[in-house]
Amino acid sequence: MTRLGTPLSPTAVRVMLLGSGELGKEVAIELQRLGCEVIACDRYADAPAMQVAHRSHVLAMTDAAALRAVVEAERPHLIVPEIEAIATDELARIEADGLATVIPTARAAQLTMNREGIRRLAAEDLGLPTSPYAFASTQAELAAGAAAVGFPCFVKPVMSSSGKGQSYVELPDQIAAAWRYALEGGRVEQPRVIVEGCIAFDFEITQLTVRSLKAGQVTTSFCAPIGHRQVKGDYVESWQPQAMTPAALVRSREIAAAVTDSLGGLGIFGVELFVRGDEVWFSEVSPRPHDTGLVTLVTQHQSEFVLHARAILGLPTDVTLREPGASAVIYGGMEARGIAFDGVAEALSVPGADLRLFGKPESFERRRMGVALARAADTDTARARATEAAGKVKPVIPPL
Repeated sequence: MTRLGTPLSPTAVRVMLLGSGELGKEVAIELQRLGCEVIACDRYADAPAMQVAHRSHVLAMTDAAALRAVVEAERPHLIVPEIEAIATDELARIEADGLATVIPTARAAQLTMNREGIRRLAAEDLGLPTSPYAFASTQAELAAGAAAVGFPCFVKPVMSSSGKGQSYVELPDQIAAAWRYALEGGRVEQPRVIVEGCIAFDFEITQLTVRSLKAGQVTTSFCAPIGHRQVKGDYVESWQPQAMTPAALVRSREIAAAVTDSLGGLGIFGVELFVRGDEVWFSEVSPRPHDTGLVTLVTQHQSEFVLHARAILGLPTDVTLREPGASAVIYGGMEARGIAFDGVAEALSVPGADLRLFGKPESFERRRMGVALARAADTDTARARATEAAGKVKPVIPPL
């Protein structure tokens, strides 16, 4: 984009979000700040990003005909996928037909929204170190794959997010339950899973990697590494920066650059890596802001959402770290619609604390409804503050 216009006018730069969760909401806000016209799409009404967009659409984004219809109706300049459940083959056709530019590219969306595609790219095409793995389309194939990679192992749908459908399998007699759970959590009808062997790593990081334009040329830059803790495949806290050896940091960025250079396009990528000493293994990559990167709202001069918005528009970016910080998830803790939150003032009274309440219309026991953020002189203090602030926020069902 060489020129930005005015929303709701012929000069508008129109950006369509496919997926309108909490990450999309922050991206929408940053695009709005730059005068873009934002169209938010998701499978349910009143999703977080829809609440701040110019217009919204509810559709099954895995329905190729429905996806093309909304693109043809809105004629966005840029399409920004935010979730995995998208008809990526149709995105490729939309891009090939010149209807819109897919961020970062349609090929990247196809590869990264399927664990099989991105794992084969990283391990087999690029030769990057990964955990041992196998793919399966039946329970019998899963049992054989698990035996090949060894126990304990992880079983995941090839298309899912936020830990959905993921199992930790210690013994062969747990395979049947893992297979059933994977089918329940996958985002496509065709059964397909990856089984991964375990790596004895010290910690996991997210290496946020930005591909942006500088003097007309694509350049790659890296945010400070983000440490995070997961429970059942879903992140519960993150912090930045994560301490690591200089050699591991260099290797992490080499791996991140190799993967993102292969995927191409512009924008931010969340590259997940396992680290042990100086050794680094590739795990996954998301071609968009990463949930663990919510911490950048308090740590960086430009959050991952600012970086993504600027990069996809061809604008300058700055990955400078401002100060250490941390994030801690706030769960719904119940199944209800239109919940309320007590303890907000108490949470914001924690030194250096901030909050994001996402505005999701429906709560579930383990649904992420918000996040507490905290700044401090060091990550240990920031983590303690973020956890304290998150603990003070109490989801409640208000009386009628």
